Amino acid sequence: MKKLLVAFAAVAAFSAHAAETLTVAATPVPHAEILEFVKPALAKEGVDLKVKVFTDYVQPNVQVAEKRLDANFFQHQPYLDEFNKAKGTKLVNVAGVHVEPLGAYSSKYKQLSELPGGATVVIPNDATNGGRALLLLDKAGLIKLKDSNNILATIKDITENPKDLKFRELEAATIPRVLTQVDLALINTNYALEAKLDPSKDALVIEGKDSPYVNILVARPDDKDSDAMNKLVAALHSPEVKQFILEKYKGAIVPAF
Repeated sequence: MKKLLVAFAAVAAFSAHAAETLTVAATPVPHAEILEFVKPALAKEGVDLKVKVFTDYVQPNVQVAEKRLDANFFQHQPYLDEFNKAKGTKLVNVAGVHVEPLGAYSSKYKQLSELPGGATVVIPNDATNGGRALLLLDKAGLIKLKDSNNILATIKDITENPKDLKFRELEAATIPRVLTQVDLALINTNYALEAKLDPSKDALVIEGKDSPYVNILVARPDDKDSDAMNKLVAALHSPEVKQFILEKYKGAIVPAF
C-alpha cells in the first residue's frame, strides 16, 4: 500500500509539472524569430511552445479557426477584421506586440521624385495591406485618394494620378521577388527583412512609428484566456523581448508595448 501511494504521488507530481503544449502559427520574420526567442522562458513556466511557420496570410487563420492550431502571430487588427468578415470566423486579438512599418522600395530609383511617368507600382492584393499601401502613396504625394483615411481604399478610389502610375496587385509574400522587374514595390517589413532589405535604409518612404497596424497574437475566443496563452502574452510583453526587437531589427520593427 505504501509503495502504491508513493507511485501515485510520483505520477501526480509528474502530471503537475508536465508541460502544456501551445502551437502557434507565424510567418518567418520576425514573428517566428520572436516566438523562438521566448521559448526557453515559457519552458520554465511549463509551456512547450511549438512554432509552425507559414509564408501566407490565410492558412494561419484558417487552421486556428478549425482548432488545428492554438494561436497565430502574423497580422494586424484591420486584416483580422477583414478576414473574420469575409470568412465568417470569430478569431480575436489577444495582445499587440510590435509594429512593422510598410515601406515603398525600388531597385531602380533612389527617391520617389525620380519615378517616371507610367511607372509600374506593385501593391499587396489583400484589402487591408492594399489600402495601407495606397494611403502611404497618398501621404507621399504620388496619388490622391477619395478619402485619405479609408484603410480599405482600392485602386478605384484614386482621384488623382499625375504620374499615370500603373498598378499591379500581388500576394504580399511574393512582392519582394518582383522588385527588380517593377519601378516601385510596397512591401510589408516582415517580407522586406526576409529579402535582406533594410527598411530603415532602403525604403524610399515608410510608415511612421505611429502606425495603427500593430501586429497581434490571435486566438479563438474560447482559448484566449487560457493559462498557457496568458503566459505567452507575459513573455511577449517582457523587457527582454522589447530589447530583442530593438537590437535585432534596429528600428525596422518597433515594440508596441
